[in-house]
Amino acid sequence: MPAAAPKVGFVSLGCPKALVDSERILTQLRVEGYQLSSSYDAADVVVVNTCGFIDSAVAESLDAIGEAMAENGKVIVTGCLGKRAEMIRQAHPGVLSISGPADYDSVMSAVHTALPPRHNPFTDLMHAPRLTGEDFAAGVKLTPRHYAYLKISEGCNHRCSFCIIPSMRGDLVSRPVDEVLREAEKLAMSGVKELLVVSQDTSAYGVDLKYAERSWHGRQYQTRMKALCEGLGELGVWSRLHYVYPYPHVDEVIPLMAQGKVLPYLDIPLQHASPRILKLMKRPGAIDKTRERIARWREICPEITLRSTFIVGFPGETEAEFEELLEFLRETRLDRVGAFAYSPVEGATANALPDSVPEALKQERLARFMEVQAAISAEKLEAKIGSVQRCLVDLIEDGIAVARSAADAPEIDGLVHIEDGGEAGLKPGQFVDVTIVDSDEHDLFGEVLRRDLPVLS
Repeated sequence: MPAAAPKVGFVSLGCPKALVDSERILTQLRVEGYQLSSSYDAADVVVVNTCGFIDSAVAESLDAIGEAMAENGKVIVTGCLGKRAEMIRQAHPGVLSISGPADYDSVMSAVHTALPPRHNPFTDLMHAPRLTGEDFAAGVKLTPRHYAYLKISEGCNHRCSFCIIPSMRGDLVSRPVDEVLREAEKLAMSGVKELLVVSQDTSAYGVDLKYAERSWHGRQYQTRMKALCEGLGELGVWSRLHYVYPYPHVDEVIPLMAQGKVLPYLDIPLQHASPRILKLMKRPGAIDKTRERIARWREICPEITLRSTFIVGFPGETEAEFEELLEFLRETRLDRVGAFAYSPVEGATANALPDSVPEALKQERLARFMEVQAAISAEKLEAKIGSVQRCLVDLIEDGIAVARSAADAPEIDGLVHIEDGGEAGLKPGQFVDVTIVDSDEHDLFGEVLRRDLPVLS
């Protein structure tokens, strides 16, 4: 009898980009004959994919490594915190290997060293393929079967003063557009209904490749955001754009949203609205141009949903500048907003800025910010009562279908609770038209539009 396959445990932390890295490592492990273990006890070795962006993420990663060491003892570390190997070694000197983000070969080499594949006379004449690009579309997924993250590039060319991502993931490296579209097509053919396009800067996609043209289905596509969206629009699934800087060429994508080619949704991390604070952040500071751009987007595509994130209490932020931010919220009335109190990150240049804001004042400003945005969100969602929204069902819970509309990205936005979803026989991964009957500050509540018709799939 062939020997039992070695087992690898896996802990995945961090953002969607890190989740894609985890999926790729897990897929390569499967291809090479390793089994995946859901417990420390059953695993022969454990891989921890870490996050290292902010202090709380660093602490979580170090805790996860410590837990894996205590419960198993044979631990391979990878991911963003791997770029700070000395910190990991100081806290956990017994880890077997440390590598940085998206370093799949180093992880596999460490696994091979710690846990050599066992001899199987029936398969050892075959060499396990080294997967690349679109090969991962049919691999292990850590998301529900009906949606998947589509990572189009690595790294970032920006040098925001509060961020250390470039030091961890390097400069921008875009994937050729034909490779991305082939992966997207395979995902759609496998049953994925929603593609979540992620990167560090989606607007910059292709600039490092000089927007090189590639062929897909007999047509030439440039490696740039607009062409990518045109290709995704041919797949008949939802495509949602994340991490989009508000550059002028983003305007070219909005008509595709109005035409239904991609979801009318933009995740644009603006971070602040004071020109002086944006300059200190080393972010695009032409906030008046951003206001004009947002207004123009809404003229072209009135149903567009705009999400953003902001930092309050950045070093040097005055009360007047914070009020500028609140006024920007009231004026632009963004649909979905997240905010964070500024926290120093080891290695970030913003740490050297003078006039730090006291922690208590940061938290007070964060509360005021969220109060303003909560009122805006409540008003916007209330305006949807009586409308019909196409929704994608995520799960059934106590007879209620928990779904998302085109305005809702998973994990970060609101939900649509379909109160008769269980009775209507809805299943995860199905599209359904929903009549909205109620709302609160974050979520919508509705009923299946026509119970006498089959659920759309």
